[in-house]
Amino acid sequence: MADFFDHITDKHAEFIAQQPMFFTASACATGRINLSPKGNDSFRVLSPTLCGFLDMGGSGNETAAHIKNDGRLTIMFNSFTRNALIYRLYGKGRVVRPHHEDYPALREKFPAEIKDRQIILLDVESTQTSCGYGVPLADGIQHRDTLQKWVESKGEEKILEYQQKNNLVSIDGFETGLND
Repeated sequence: MADFFDHITDKHAEFIAQQPMFFTASACATGRINLSPKGNDSFRVLSPTLCGFLDMGGSGNETAAHIKNDGRLTIMFNSFTRNALIYRLYGKGRVVRPHHEDYPALREKFPAEIKDRQIILLDVESTQTSCGYGVPLADGIQHRDTLQKWVESKGEEKILEYQQKNNLVSIDGFETGLND
């Protein structure tokens, strides 16, 4: 049975900190729903009603486009251990980019070695637990370093060129706000 809360409890913040990966889901009123796996120690609970993650970039910028055009964001964590649990966070997303005033103070709360394109924040409106008994057990989950190495090999100038070419609009044509 599902239980709902209006904030992230201390117990649930501990659960989040133990998970090696999470998923984000976002959408606009039309177009595709985006569901993305994330990891690499990039998520932080910042308060009982605020959390966020480092968005490292990649082939698209769907979450940012959906936040700019709709705002809704769901983040889901699930345990792969014998202690089954699924935990979802619901709310409104915000994007904080390196040139924004709040970025330096927020960025300090995340690992310095992770190269990011932007920080995605979630203003938490509600959270939900559910059993997770359908999630498989999985031992030995490890973070990949491929994306981080790719970013580092390109250098800042080439990454900015890549983002201007590939990350300004979503696959459905929604603006991502990357240059806002």
